[in-house]
Amino acid sequence: MTPAELSRTVLRSVRGAVEEQELSVPVPARIVVQPPPRPGCGDYASNVALQLARQAGRPAREVAEILRKRLIGSAGITRVEIAGPGFLNFTLGDGAQAALVREVLAQGDRYGDRSLRSVRGVGAGDVAGPGSSPDREPAPDRGPAPDRGPDPGPAPSARDVVVAEVLARIQAAAGVAAVDGGQAAPVATPPDLTALIARLGVDEARWVLLRPAAQDPVRVPERPVQRESNPRFRVQYAAARARALRRYAQELGFGSEPGDVGAPARGEAVGEGPSDGSVSAAQSLQTFHTLLATYPSAIETAARLRAPDRVVRHLEATADAFFRWHDVCPPLPVGEQKPLAVHRARLALAEAGGTVLANGLRLLGISAPEHL
Repeated sequence: MTPAELSRTVLRSVRGAVEEQELSVPVPARIVVQPPPRPGCGDYASNVALQLARQAGRPAREVAEILRKRLIGSAGITRVEIAGPGFLNFTLGDGAQAALVREVLAQGDRYGDRSLRSVRGVGAGDVAGPGSSPDREPAPDRGPAPDRGPDPGPAPSARDVVVAEVLARIQAAAGVAAVDGGQAAPVATPPDLTALIARLGVDEARWVLLRPAAQDPVRVPERPVQRESNPRFRVQYAAARARALRRYAQELGFGSEPGDVGAPARGEAVGEGPSDGSVSAAQSLQTFHTLLATYPSAIETAARLRAPDRVVRHLEATADAFFRWHDVCPPLPVGEQKPLAVHRARLALAEAGGTVLANGLRLLGISAPEHL
């Protein structure tokens, strides 16, 4: 079960409670499910009960209990618990991770695009250009403005040009209507962008311009650094490493198959953590899996808020999680060990991670090389 499927399942439980008069509230258009704030609180959490409690005129935990009873036994959900003032925590079934990997690999280059998710209720007038505030109230309609002739406005900065182009890509991937029906106005490339690309290269220049949030300053390095201390290189390296694992596995005579990635197999080094590596492996796996599952929603949020930096941060977190999990649970056999089913499952998970990283890089207009 993916986050989108879980969201729809929770929404159906709300609709059922309203139809059977257990709750008297307007049915929301969508339900947000997110990774829990702390490990050990299930796979996903939702504050839907807190949102509905005021409209229902009932305590949030009481609303949560109504929904919990309806959600127990739903396909793909193993456990539903109520936490704190009324949060719903969900633990998914054992096959959830394999199902996600299977979906990512099946979607391939399309994972995260509009075929999976569409931003609803965002029209052309809601999509502003670079530098605009997504939270600003629309100005009142005072009728047509007097014609003062063309106003060229200030010349676009390098960041404006790159962000505008990337936003168009992100909005298209998330299904958001673009300004002017998707016809972008021609904008000349400013000289400082040309100079920046000549100095840093296309990939580094784009990353430098897209990484800061709109209100943060752009920090330009003296030169690009091709090592893991550079977040852009680390993301590209993680994507290339996932492809390399597939090539090495082919040389060993086995391929990938989504399944149970398990704890470290016999004879494997597990790095730091408990003596058996179970906690470290479980935490690293959960983090990595969650980031793969929430990639489509990261694209949606970036489109909704006109914030491509959110895609950048998601890719950085995914690359870091990939390496942590990879180091604890190697996808390839160690030493004289023969390939096992767990290695095929890990290889599939690694390939899914590489797919997400490559998709995100391409969305930003940054290369995802096969070799690094």
